[in-house]
Amino acid sequence: MSALNIHTWRVRSGHAFVLALCLMLTACGDGQGDDLDRFIRDAGNDMHARIEPLPEVKVYTAATYNVDSTLNDPFKARKIVSSRNSLQPNMNRPREPLEAFPLESLKFVGSLSKEKLQYALILTPDNLVQQIKVGGYMGQNFGMVTEISESGATLKEIIQDELSGDWIERTSSIELQD
Repeated sequence: MSALNIHTWRVRSGHAFVLALCLMLTACGDGQGDDLDRFIRDAGNDMHARIEPLPEVKVYTAATYNVDSTLNDPFKARKIVSSRNSLQPNMNRPREPLEAFPLESLKFVGSLSKEKLQYALILTPDNLVQQIKVGGYMGQNFGMVTEISESGATLKEIIQDELSGDWIERTSSIELQD
């Protein structure tokens, strides 16, 4: 065979191969494409939207606050009416230095006795040690010291009841901490 014949034969066989490949792809594509197209076309047939209707909109009617004046105005100070309880703190006495701090922030660090008087040594939040004796005041709830021992101090506080507004007494203590 000559070189020209070999080249022609290769070109013809290449064309034949491409033609055979196209026929096979066309044959394969028709069968699978139909199934896919059919699935896509029929996928939404059995789906139905289940949307419930919107609720009816109710008309807004504005209400006036405290029309009959039975409620207290929360933005005005109220006068506390004391009931039959006569217990009240003495607001006119001068404040003592330990009354500037909440009782929880004060620490009992020891006791001291001199000339038949017993003093409690109290550490303040600003790291100063203050002396206080029985009858002295400390804490922000009008706490009067009633007893001092080596392990702590006992106070009688006067606080205001949140519900009734009456002044009530409670006993508190401040103990020596390890």
